[in-house]
Amino acid sequence: MSGSISEQQDELTKLIERHSGEDGGYETAIPSLILIRLSNVIEPVYRVYKPALCFIAQGMKEVLLAQELFEYGPTNYLISSMNLPVIGHVIKASPDAPYLSLKLEFTQNQILEVLQDSQIQITPQENAKRAMFVGQMDLSILDAILRLARLLDSPKDIPFLAPIYTKEILYKLLQGQYGVTLAQIAMEGSSTYRIREAIEQIINHSDEPLRIEELAEIASMGVSTFHRHFKEVTAMSPIQFQKHLRLQEARRLLLSESADAADVAFRVGYESASQFSREYSRMFGFPPREDMKRLRAKYEQRIHA
Repeated sequence: MSGSISEQQDELTKLIERHSGEDGGYETAIPSLILIRLSNVIEPVYRVYKPALCFIAQGMKEVLLAQELFEYGPTNYLISSMNLPVIGHVIKASPDAPYLSLKLEFTQNQILEVLQDSQIQITPQENAKRAMFVGQMDLSILDAILRLARLLDSPKDIPFLAPIYTKEILYKLLQGQYGVTLAQIAMEGSSTYRIREAIEQIINHSDEPLRIEELAEIASMGVSTFHRHFKEVTAMSPIQFQKHLRLQEARRLLLSESADAADVAFRVGYESASQFSREYSRMFGFPPREDMKRLRAKYEQRIHA
C-alpha cells in the first residue's frame, strides 16, 4: 500500500478522466466496473440501483431512497446491497472540475464466495437493516479500488487480476463498519436475504398486481412482519416500491419509443390512464406529455451546446 488517501484520490481522478472522455457512463473492460463523468450539475436521474459499491473521486452526489437522503463525496463510499429504485442527483460538478466516479457492481454469490473463502464469521441477523448506506473511505479500501482501476491501463492483466482485486475490495468492505449488514444479503435464513427474494419477485413481475400474501410467503414471514422488514430494508412499502419501478419503466418507454402515455400506462401495469398520469406527475413534477417535451428539449440543447 503506497501514498496517502489524497494522493490515491488524485491518481484515481486522473485515471477516470483519461478513460471516460466525454460526459456519460462508460462500461469498461473490467467486468461490472462503470466509470461516470459529468461536467455540469444536471437534473435528478431516476433509476434502479443494482447491488454496487459507488465511489466518487471528484464532486458530490445525493441519492434519495424514498424520503431518506444519502450524500457522499470523495471521503465516503455508498453501497446499495440490493436492487433499489432511487433518485440520484450530482450536486457538485463543473467543466474545470467534473464529477468523476466509479461504480463496481457485485452479486450475492460474490459476497457468499468471499465469506466462505475468508472464513469471516458473521451470524444471520433476524432484524433486517437498510440496504443502502454511506461508509467512511479508508486507505485499504481505496488502495484496492485504485489497483483495480489501474488495470484499465494494462488490459492483458484484467482477466487474471480483476477478479482478485474485486474479491479483495469486497473482503475489505465485509470487514468494515457495515460488513455485517452487507453480509446478510448472502446468508440464507437472515431476514435481509428473505426480503431480497421478495424484492426480486416484485422486480420480475412489476407489471402484475401485487399480492402481499404471496410475497410474505416467499419471505417465509407473516404479513405484518414482512411489511415491517421490507420497509426497514427499502425505506418504503411494497406498493410504493412497485410504483417507483412502474413509473421509472414508463418514463424509459416514453423516452425510448415515443409511445402513447395511455398505452405505456397499461404496459407497466396500470389499469387507469388517469391514475397513471396523476402518479407520474406527482413523481416527476410534470404530466407525461409535458415531461417528454421538456426532456427532449434539454437533450437537444446538450447535443448542440
